[in-house]
Amino acid sequence: MRIAMAGAGAFGEKHLDGLKNIDGVTVTSLVGRELAPTRVVAEKYGIGHVTTDLDETLARDDVDAVILATPTQMHAAQAIACMEAGKHVEVEIPLADSWADAQAVLAKQKETGLVCMVGHTRRFNPSHQYVHKRIRAGELNVQQMDVQTYFFRRTNINAKGEPRSWTDHLLWHHAAHTVDLFAYQAGKIVEAHAMQGPVHPELGIAMDMSIQLKSETGALCTLSLSFNNDGPLGTYFRYICDNGTYIARYDDLVNGREEAIDVSNVDVSMNGIELQDREFIAAIREGREPNSSVGQVFDCYRVLGELADSFEKRDGWS
Repeated sequence: MRIAMAGAGAFGEKHLDGLKNIDGVTVTSLVGRELAPTRVVAEKYGIGHVTTDLDETLARDDVDAVILATPTQMHAAQAIACMEAGKHVEVEIPLADSWADAQAVLAKQKETGLVCMVGHTRRFNPSHQYVHKRIRAGELNVQQMDVQTYFFRRTNINAKGEPRSWTDHLLWHHAAHTVDLFAYQAGKIVEAHAMQGPVHPELGIAMDMSIQLKSETGALCTLSLSFNNDGPLGTYFRYICDNGTYIARYDDLVNGREEAIDVSNVDVSMNGIELQDREFIAAIREGREPNSSVGQVFDCYRVLGELADSFEKRDGWS
């Protein structure tokens, strides 16, 4: 399997680290915004072809599939371009930053029949897999999820603390993780409400947000997001179930009494991004729809689109 990696930033390297552990996979091309730093990453991972032009990579015969870890605003158009070039594609979360663009990507996937997967990593983290397997086994049901997504990003920097060329977004990026995970664990979302705080004068985005969701099973989700939180950082998920309480912190899981739960045997790795990439490769090889396909996560973007519309109607901005 010959993979092209588009995006040589913080998450691009996370994918490259994961791909190293998958048998039979070679990264044949690396696409970056600036040539010099992209070459540095390519040398680190032994990638032979380097470019700043995605179209150049899509024209190559030694590329079977593409992973996009590029700026959010490029995701939809680039995913469509990959499929038009006959390449399978994995798009880092979010799929798009508008409902219309999400619809366009799904339409192209249906037209081409290629694998198009979205990087909803929470589906693959061992902590959330553990809970999901218990739900599927009929051992518990989610009554409520309480989620906190907190960062300190008053300047435009990425996960490595380096300047970003684009602006992140609480709704279309960070909320997407929880909106999809809640539906994955508790059923289709039938009601959604949200409020957002003041817009940052330079970044042009709301720095605080509160979202409330209800699923078809009656389960509730309360999601609080902030770019103003000065530690601790990250996302914390509390599952309140009819048969136990669980707290997930990325790949770690404890019960309601803070007693650790061993999730090391849930899957072949403890790295959620590696597991996500393994699913992408396996789906291509086996000719099947992957978990977190564009079709499976599509409804998440309907909900996000409805919330974005509510901000626009109520506040005059989104």
